[in-house]
Amino acid sequence: MSTVRYTKEHEWVKVEGDTATIGITSYAQEQLGDVVFVELPPVGKKLAKGDDAAVVESVKAASELYAPVSGDVIEVNSLIAAEPAKVNADPENSAWFLKLRLSDKSELDTLLDEAAYKAFIAESH
Repeated sequence: MSTVRYTKEHEWVKVEGDTATIGITSYAQEQLGDVVFVELPPVGKKLAKGDDAAVVESVKAASELYAPVSGDVIEVNSLIAAEPAKVNADPENSAWFLKLRLSDKSELDTLLDEAAYKAFIAESH
């Protein structure tokens, strides 16, 4: 069974066991516009919560993807590095950015569930 959590920086985290898959939300890709470049971290990199994890560039702006939780990068999605437009097409499924092996599962408690994230977006408009 998986759990999905969100950050106020518009990232999502899908947790299965001790693996966290991380990407950006549909809202984030809408704000960015057409994604033209994605820079992913190297496999094996240790990330602490809040660290710069990846870079997303669009026709409008460059933006950082921050690590919502701490862990070691165990996989990156080379598909989106090769075809950045996939981020716009399917941001919350096939266009994930990286997978971490969680080092502190309690950090998940600081993230938003889906209802809280939707409320956060509604409040920020």
